[in-house]
Amino acid sequence: MAVAVYILAFIAGGRETLHHTLTDLKHGEVNIDLLMLAAAAGAAALGDWPEGAVLLFLFSLSHALEDFILGRTRRAIAGLMELTPDEATLLRDGQEQRVPVEQLVVGDLVVVRPSERIPVDGVIDEGMTSVDQSPMTGESIPVDKSPGDVVFGGTLNQQGLIHVRVTRIAGETTLARMVKLVEQAQTERAASQRFTEWFGPRYTWLVLGGSLAYFLLLWLALGFAPYDAFYRSMAVLVVASPCAVVLSIPAAILTAITSAASGGVLFKGGVHLEDTALLKTMAFDKTGTLTRGRPELVGIATAAGVSEEQLLRAAVAIEQRSEHPLARAITQAAETRGYAAKPADEITSVPGFGVTGTVDGHRVQIGKALWFEQNGPALPSELAPRLREFRTAGQTVIAVVEDQRFLGLLAVADTLRPTAVSAIGELKGLGIAPLLMLTGDSIDVARDFAGHLGLDYQAELLPEDKLKHIERLRERHGPVGMIGDGMNDAPALALANVGFSLGGAGTDVALETADVVIMADDLRRLPYAVTLARRTQRIIRQNLAIAFGVMGTLLLVGLFFELPLPLAVLGHEGSTVLVILNGLRLLAHPRPEPLLQPG
Repeated sequence: MAVAVYILAFIAGGRETLHHTLTDLKHGEVNIDLLMLAAAAGAAALGDWPEGAVLLFLFSLSHALEDFILGRTRRAIAGLMELTPDEATLLRDGQEQRVPVEQLVVGDLVVVRPSERIPVDGVIDEGMTSVDQSPMTGESIPVDKSPGDVVFGGTLNQQGLIHVRVTRIAGETTLARMVKLVEQAQTERAASQRFTEWFGPRYTWLVLGGSLAYFLLLWLALGFAPYDAFYRSMAVLVVASPCAVVLSIPAAILTAITSAASGGVLFKGGVHLEDTALLKTMAFDKTGTLTRGRPELVGIATAAGVSEEQLLRAAVAIEQRSEHPLARAITQAAETRGYAAKPADEITSVPGFGVTGTVDGHRVQIGKALWFEQNGPALPSELAPRLREFRTAGQTVIAVVEDQRFLGLLAVADTLRPTAVSAIGELKGLGIAPLLMLTGDSIDVARDFAGHLGLDYQAELLPEDKLKHIERLRERHGPVGMIGDGMNDAPALALANVGFSLGGAGTDVALETADVVIMADDLRRLPYAVTLARRTQRIIRQNLAIAFGVMGTLLLVGLFFELPLPLAVLGHEGSTVLVILNGLRLLAHPRPEPLLQPG
């Protein structure tokens, strides 16, 4: 009766293990499960049914814990897909109707109310709100949105009712592609993972052969009783099994990739995570990476007797209907200051130079300062030094003239991202140097930006020139990272040991080009990625030390003393769970503090 109960215990504890082992054997492969089955069968052959049953129970329990713990990383990513609602409120012919998200097509208009999740990627057509984009970009502070702004499926509309024009159908949203990238990354093996996969089967044969040799040594050479020799060889077989060693690396890497994705950074595979930890130097594109990538009004100089308000009102009256980036910079600056635009008539464009029009009966001209230097009127003496100042800083200077009288000058330029200075400082603190800015802009512009950031720089570069500098950095300093916008920097991103792309939530190119994609426009996630990668490597080393340490200790005890089988299994499986728990600490890796929005 007791034997029947033990047999049932063997079946319950070893059925899954036996199934996996037989499946692998059919394909000519062996795995570590085979060692556990051999040890349990050996215990049964010796009549030690309780110990064999305990062995299989502990081994099955360990597997269950592994599946549960590692499943957290899978559930964290699968949970992202559940953020997308199943239905959307479609607005058609002035009527609202609830439809499955899968039926939406590009161009549809959907209504999203406060506290509802946005169903698909789109552009706000009407309404203003703030949106929680944390699942997408890792930003914990809601982002203000207004007509014309891009919104992403799965993000949470927090305040106002908005109408969203669909730009991507379900299944093709940024969130869906992000999840696919992470899933692909988790299947792509790093070099260290490939080694453990190669190591496992070969080591299994070594343990089986070694245990057999140890049994024969104890029995035939040292005179142990067959029972004692076989029991001790079974204990050695258990403790020599490398479960913890094999899981040490993937447990950390899979967790790190998942943690990074939750923080708005996508590693496209374990190999890129490993390479990021090894970076010694880094190069930056300027426009759209270190800078916002769009012009802003950065300087105002008024003629004698003219106020800033008078100057801007005249300029915005002419520029308010223009879609030119410089015109938008001026109109946005006027709106920020609360200067409403007056209507303008008889607007005429002079291609390459500027625009003229009539405002309240006055003829207003706005355009490049060079236009007026060549055609008059003369620049007032008080504006001449300011003109030189703006030009020296590499800024585009726009002059505003009313009835042939200078009102003043407006300086427009691309501006630094608010996180650029702190990100550069953090990278330097991590020992990554030199940091080099590569740009096609003029030397004056490059010098000004590099001076603010404390960077080395190379200016007036073509895309092929950037390749030469990446190669030079790698030869002189070691592994190099390159961060760019993913379009004209694609060759340099490909040549670098690790290519980073910024703002992946807004561009298709970024998601396709780089090895590592930073989803938000926050450069602080660059040092975050480096610190996470380095911490992952430290945890991998800790895991290997734990795994080999426990295995070595138990092996020595098992070789020279009688080690009870249950204790051998407990130590072996305990170390396996311990390395997985140690890897899970990466889920709590600190992320950058939220970037507060102005105002």
